Amino acid sequence: MAEAADFQGTSASPARRWLRRTGALLAGAPLLAGLLQLPAATPAGAAGPEAPQAASGSGSVSVAVDSLSPSTPTEGDTVTVTGTVTNNGRQAVSDAHVDLRVGPPLDTRSKIDTLTRNSDDLQGPAGKTVGGKYAAKFPELTPGVAQPFSISVPADELDLGSDGVYQLAVALSGQTSGQPWDRVLGVQRTFLPWQPEEAGTKTKTTFLWPLISSAHMAAETGSNEQQTPVFRDDELAKEIAPGGRLDRMVSLGKELDITWVIDPDLLASVDAMTKSYEVQGTDGTSTEGGNQAVANRWLAELQQAVTGKEVVALPYGDPDLASVAHNGTNVTGTLSHLKEATDVIDNTIPTILHVKPSTDFAWPVDGAVDPSIVKVATSSGADKVIARSDSLQDDLSYTPSAARPIGGGTTAVVADARMSTAFQGDLTKASASTLAVQRFLAQSLTLGLQTGKQRSVVVAPQRMPTVHQAQAMAEAVTALQNGTWSESQDLAAAAKAKPDPAARTKVPPVSAYPPSLRKQELPRAAFEQIARTQDELDKFKVVLTRQSRVVTPFGRAMNREMSTSWRGRGVAALGYRDDIKSYLDGLIDGVKLIEKSETKLSGRSATIPVTVQNNLVQGVDHLKLRLTSNNPTRLKIGGAAYEEQRVTVNGGHSQSVKFTTSANANGRAEVVAQLYTEDGQKYGAPVTFDVKVTEVTATVMLVIGGGVLLLVLAGFRMYTQRKNATAAREAAEERADAADAAVDGTVGTGQNPDATDDPLKEESEAGTRADAPEQPSDPTPDTAAESAGPPGTGERVDR
Repeated sequence: MAEAADFQGTSASPARRWLRRTGALLAGAPLLAGLLQLPAATPAGAAGPEAPQAASGSGSVSVAVDSLSPSTPTEGDTVTVTGTVTNNGRQAVSDAHVDLRVGPPLDTRSKIDTLTRNSDDLQGPAGKTVGGKYAAKFPELTPGVAQPFSISVPADELDLGSDGVYQLAVALSGQTSGQPWDRVLGVQRTFLPWQPEEAGTKTKTTFLWPLISSAHMAAETGSNEQQTPVFRDDELAKEIAPGGRLDRMVSLGKELDITWVIDPDLLASVDAMTKSYEVQGTDGTSTEGGNQAVANRWLAELQQAVTGKEVVALPYGDPDLASVAHNGTNVTGTLSHLKEATDVIDNTIPTILHVKPSTDFAWPVDGAVDPSIVKVATSSGADKVIARSDSLQDDLSYTPSAARPIGGGTTAVVADARMSTAFQGDLTKASASTLAVQRFLAQSLTLGLQTGKQRSVVVAPQRMPTVHQAQAMAEAVTALQNGTWSESQDLAAAAKAKPDPAARTKVPPVSAYPPSLRKQELPRAAFEQIARTQDELDKFKVVLTRQSRVVTPFGRAMNREMSTSWRGRGVAALGYRDDIKSYLDGLIDGVKLIEKSETKLSGRSATIPVTVQNNLVQGVDHLKLRLTSNNPTRLKIGGAAYEEQRVTVNGGHSQSVKFTTSANANGRAEVVAQLYTEDGQKYGAPVTFDVKVTEVTATVMLVIGGGVLLLVLAGFRMYTQRKNATAAREAAEERADAADAAVDGTVGTGQNPDATDDPLKEESEAGTRADAPEQPSDPTPDTAAESAGPPGTGERVDR
């Protein structure tokens, strides 16, 4: 605005403008002179401007209260506060000292909330300083260096009055070279619950201790008779290993008076790890799991921890009731899955832990309820809903008991929102954990001091606390159990407590459901995909000889698809659903028809084989194979357009089914083979192939018949020729023998052996030779003739 005034019009006189400019130059002269006198470089730790304070009003020195012991002091105790101070400024702090300051009692729960939000605000009241002798002193605090401190003060020196929650501030004071006077440079406020004597009426407190994890098992099982379970990763083994999240939950919880809230899927998964199991790798292969000893140890520890304690079982997989209510009820089968998730509890927790759990409670996310959520919760068999006070709000000056009727025979067990959310956020630092514990205890005591009537309070923390959050929870519960104003109570007892007549019993409308929670819900598309998977499973299971081998693992996998653990992880949830769908498709495809190429038929009838292959471990039955001719006027199957035959195939085998066909004309006919279930539903993909028909004509039959006749005649002629040749050979051999005998008779007389004394006989023989017909030659190649008689005789003899 000053700059604007200097340039307004020309009404200002030249003299006035000259005075303004001169004043500005004179005002900047000292600053210019100071700049000219600055050294070339400022060494570390040298005087300079301090770091700006944070918007919250925190000082240049941060104060962390790492422990406060005891958390709930009584008369005669010594309160010890330990922590660290860190100089976040640019100047060293000299003459630094840390002291304790006690503020007035915080008589309302909202004041505790306000102090929590402003725990390090320098502008807020810090309280009265405890005696100066109870201080930790530091000659100097170097920038960036943390310094530990410990202060012990007798409780009597704290000047605490009546019962209540007091502000306890840990303040660091000191001075810097730039501001050489003593002042508070950092502060951290916490809470000091004070009730030295036993309360006349104690608050009954129920603390839920959740044992819940995300989905780790796949629907897939090993391709063997034992059905080896397959895990998507090895993260569950890390959680139950010594020092893991679930290991710490068990080891911490077994020392506390708590109500265990358990997801049966977690127990079933760990129990599966006690035997042979496989773990999927990133490359799609599976390796053998080796954490059987870890799983057995964890289950043994849990069995011991829950002995004699109350155990509440959630439906299998911890289904997201709000997502089901808002997006799944209009999808067929969703509520059936929810009911099944409750029914299978009896096969897990009692069997594994040897305790009978309560199945009467439903636990929506963050205890947020509306009429649709309550309806879904009760449809699964629960008649008690664990809500939260920031959802079912009361317009009262005090906190009523947890139980209240909400209609229809249903009881809402309303957990206290302040105490239930006390352990959220990052508690890895000891200071954050200590503040969470003290805030929880402060809220509990303040609640108890509101009225002189006994009330029941339920604490429902986050579903999957981290290790540090669980440690803080255990510390708070331990301090509460050792305190003077609270006593432990089971959840069932809290639900049966007499309701406060002034407490709200009307469930907020659907429109009041928190938008931040609605954004994290499973979409309708998720439930539609689950429904499609169920439809395929229903069609598949009817052909199996051992349905439970498939129905059970897929049923539990679909329960996990609806899990609360998928909130805020939409991509991972979709991937899990897709994996289950792909695995089921692979199993269904394990029973299929083998592809066929073109088949040729020569004649009016023939048999066509079609092969069914079963790659499953178990056999399949209740299937029908239908072979259909798309051109029945040319080719018929079994005398009609199609024929069906029942199919049964053992596991790991193939079966050929033969169909009789009849052709009416030449050409190609398209044939389709399709498997069907007994109820007429198609199963798998069809196989289509062509059948080429070649009909045999009458002319061709005559030609073929003539050829056959010629073959018969040729064979008969060969037989006759061979028979004649054999007879001639035998006759020639007889004549030869006779001639030899005649020769033998004339030896020594000088007579010609060929001559005869009887001319008539000789003539007769000559006539006989002349009248004898000439023997034909044998035309067959395997009976070749050769001359065996004397030269010139012309006689042929078959050898």
